[in-house]
This record gives sequence, structure tokens and C-alpha cells, in this order.
Amino acid sequence: MFYLYILHSAKLDKFYIGSTSNLEARLQKHLSNHKGYTSRTKDWEIMYSEKFESKIEAEKREKQIKNWKSKQMIIKLIAQNKV
Repeated sequence: MFYLYILHSAKLDKFYIGSTSNLEARLQKHLSNHKGYTSRTKDWEIMYSEKFESKIEAEKREKQIKNWKSKQMIIKLIAQNKV
């Protein structure tokens, strides 16, 4: 199983979009000491995720959302899928 995920940092008021085969381990990596975009803060939370059968499908969806280049569309996607 593979996942598309969207993280949010309240401190930065930014979203991060990625894909992975292990959602919890990937979040822990984002929260650990490392170099990269998500290292700037440690308050990342998973706001949204989708499951896929293949890595290719998850990466395709990741690219689709990143190509939106719209914070409002991401917020709308998250809001539509809140339980």
C-alpha cells in the first residue's frame, strides 16, 4: 500500500505534499533532525491522506496536487474529507 499525504505546519502556515509506503515512519522522519524543507519546524501534522495500490499511482496524485499551486484548493480538499 502507498499513500499520498499532506502535512501542515501551523507555525509556518505551510503545506507539504508527499508520497510514501509508510505514513507514520515518514511523518517521524519529517519531525526528526534532518536537512530539507520540513526541517524548519517540528509541528508538522498529517492533514490528509489517500491510499493507492501502487507507488506510481501515489506519485501521480502527488504531482497532480502539487501542480495545482493553490493553497486554497488544498484547504478545500482537506475540508471536503474531514470526518
